[in-house]
Amino acid sequence: MISITTKSPYALQALAELGTSGDGPVSIGQLSRRREIPAQFLEQLFATLRRAGVLKSQRGVKGGYTFARDPSEITVLEIVELLDGPLGHDSEGIFADAAAAAREVLATTTIADVIERERAQGGSAMYYI
Repeated sequence: MISITTKSPYALQALAELGTSGDGPVSIGQLSRRREIPAQFLEQLFATLRRAGVLKSQRGVKGGYTFARDPSEITVLEIVELLDGPLGHDSEGIFADAAAAAREVLATTTIADVIERERAQGGSAMYYI
């Protein structure tokens, strides 16, 4: 089936905020406040993304998270599948077709695209996938 939990939309919001926050590390607390995402939940999401090589972390007073790879190289599908598992796994019939269409859209959209879309819309947006 096609299953995307709240993890992926929250992660996209936080990654978009990270992408607009400048060059240095950004703390979970800052991202949490700016996007109104529970800090403990965001920490879990970012830990998964760090282990997968999407993000890197820096400890200390000026610590926080930065992108480990350029946002233009990270697809939304990669984020969704890291956090929610394979999209459309075990889908059949029309649901397999729908999953394939969703995978295509998400695979061709990068985090840089999400950041640019937010800038064009004039600020933060909630992503409903």
